[in-house]
Amino acid sequence: MKAIPLLKATIFKVLFFLIIIISFPFCGKKSQRENSIRKEAFNKSKVEEIETSFFIEMGNIVNSTISKSQIAQQKSSESKILEVSKKIENHQNQLLQQVTEMANKKLIIITDISASHKEELTELNNTSGINFNKVYISSMATSLDQQIKLLEQISKKTNDQLILKLVLQYLPEQYQLLRETEQINNEFI
Repeated sequence: MKAIPLLKATIFKVLFFLIIIISFPFCGKKSQRENSIRKEAFNKSKVEEIETSFFIEMGNIVNSTISKSQIAQQKSSESKILEVSKKIENHQNQLLQQVTEMANKKLIIITDISASHKEELTELNNTSGINFNKVYISSMATSLDQQIKLLEQISKKTNDQLILKLVLQYLPEQYQLLRETEQINNEFI
């Protein structure tokens, strides 16, 4: 009789150790899965942060560019400036509409023009005469260059198909507008 309880105790010890040995590796895999989920969530939030920053910055620059073009249409008497400012305004309105729609789908709100862009607008508005044309064209070239850099940066940092489609649609047009403004700028120098 004493042999049966010793046998039962030995069997229970062996089963207990087998259960521990078998379940131990699974605990590590659960931890690895949790870590991969955490990394994936962190990467998604970082990409979302980059995209949010892109939409806000692009919206500010585009709003500022539209305002500058409207000021140029009111203050400039140079036909080339008027022509390019209308072209830029139309192009920027289309870009702003698409950027705003995409941002709204991602629950991002594009606010009014930032303080730094307001200073540029005030400076432009306070300038007059032939000096206005130079300041406007220089300012437009800077704004278009900023937009190009933003579009290029976001194309490298996101896999969002809608954003990449936006980049492919507007980047060539931005380069064309930049070339036109630089050509006009060279004429005034």
